[in-house]
Amino acid sequence: MSTSPRSWGAWDSLPISEPRPGPKGLLMSFPSSLVSVPFERPFSLADTLKSGQLFHWEPLVIEGIEGVAGCIGNEKAYWIAQPDSETVLTLSGDEAPISRYFGLDQSLGEIHGTFPREDLVLDAAIQYCPGIRVARQPVWECLATFITSSLKQVTHIRSISMALRQKYGEAHRLHGKTFHGYPSPGKLAEVGETELRTCALGYRAKSLALAGEALEKGEIDLEALENSQDLDFSRSELMRLHGVGEKIANCTLLFSCGKWAAFPIDVWIERILREHYRKRVKGAKLQKWAETYFGENAGYAQQYLFHYARKTM
Repeated sequence: MSTSPRSWGAWDSLPISEPRPGPKGLLMSFPSSLVSVPFERPFSLADTLKSGQLFHWEPLVIEGIEGVAGCIGNEKAYWIAQPDSETVLTLSGDEAPISRYFGLDQSLGEIHGTFPREDLVLDAAIQYCPGIRVARQPVWECLATFITSSLKQVTHIRSISMALRQKYGEAHRLHGKTFHGYPSPGKLAEVGETELRTCALGYRAKSLALAGEALEKGEIDLEALENSQDLDFSRSELMRLHGVGEKIANCTLLFSCGKWAAFPIDVWIERILREHYRKRVKGAKLQKWAETYFGENAGYAQQYLFHYARKTM
């Protein structure tokens, strides 16, 4: 995925701002259809949505509260809002999937405890964007989205994702608005490369169609990869797919499979490692160094560094 500071403008229209501090000692009341989702602070819905993981959530106001909604995989539409820094809301009954998807069930204290000590660069990155979470998306949706992201800016990735959903995904209604799930591997294999090119995929249409075909034929078992404890095996299996290199494989493992040791490297990460960590190596050597140095939750460190780098460098 190719990004630049200007490429994030598509998100400016979302009614999601930095969460305001909640009034201390004051019990907030919300409509009975909405429930609070427990989480370990800090959490920023705004930063998580803008962190290069998620591309299809849309504005939706429910009970006068501004939030965002979207389908998880090809399932129904879900809604989440963060009216202040102390509160995350969703619809009653949706707490568990929303918590898992947005990483609200993760313990930041435990994760941070695995990071290298006295790393001033990582410390600064965490302080800059402490509320980012690593999402847990459906594996196929995540893989397919990053296949279509190659050399694209975020505005383009979002446009492609929405086009694929609206043309080939299942429609789901939520509070008077229609949202579309991500089309299945079989559906995209059936559609084929030629028609997929009408969604502005260019050469990526072939990779997406072939990936859908491989999964439909059972050549790759995404559930097995998600459950595997062998990061290298999971990565190499994904890289068997046409058009899936190391970065797309690592993004998929990190943002959908819960493989937090995976460390995607793009131009921003390469730049911050080169300038602040004095790392001149590239490719597999840099990958190995990063995963070893940052440890079992290297991917979480990557998200802090990525967000910090693209905003400050």
